[in-house]
Amino acid sequence: FHLKPLKGSSGINAEYGYVEKEGERGAFYCVLDVGLSRTSAGARVFGVLKGAVDGGLDIPHSNKRFPGFDPESGNYDAATHRSRILGSHVSNYMQSLIEEDNDAYKRQFSQYLKEGIMPDMLENVYINAHAAIRAD
Repeated sequence: FHLKPLKGSSGINAEYGYVEKEGERGAFYCVLDVGLSRTSAGARVFGVLKGAVDGGLDIPHSNKRFPGFDPESGNYDAATHRSRILGSHVSNYMQSLIEEDNDAYKRQFSQYLKEGIMPDMLENVYINAHAAIRAD
């Protein structure tokens, strides 16, 4: 019994939706079981969901729990979600620590400093990591 791997998303995006291409093999249908994890908007479990969907799994979901969804207007901003995927929140935190408490920054991000990774380089690090994952 041998399964060919499904091709997932070819790039980093935060667009919502799954469209099966005519004549192509469909994705594995899965159901997300969060167990006892909190399912508040923006929770990490929804990052896992997004990664699994981008990886080629068919998991029923909506974008209402992703970063970038505004419950008041009902609109979803894919750019906000993409920036979160690429670590803008981590970069902002790094920058704030540099300005406020340099010693805490050096403790918290010692491995980043060892590798020469600065806050403005973080997006490229994430992009390269995603490319390496897809190449594997």
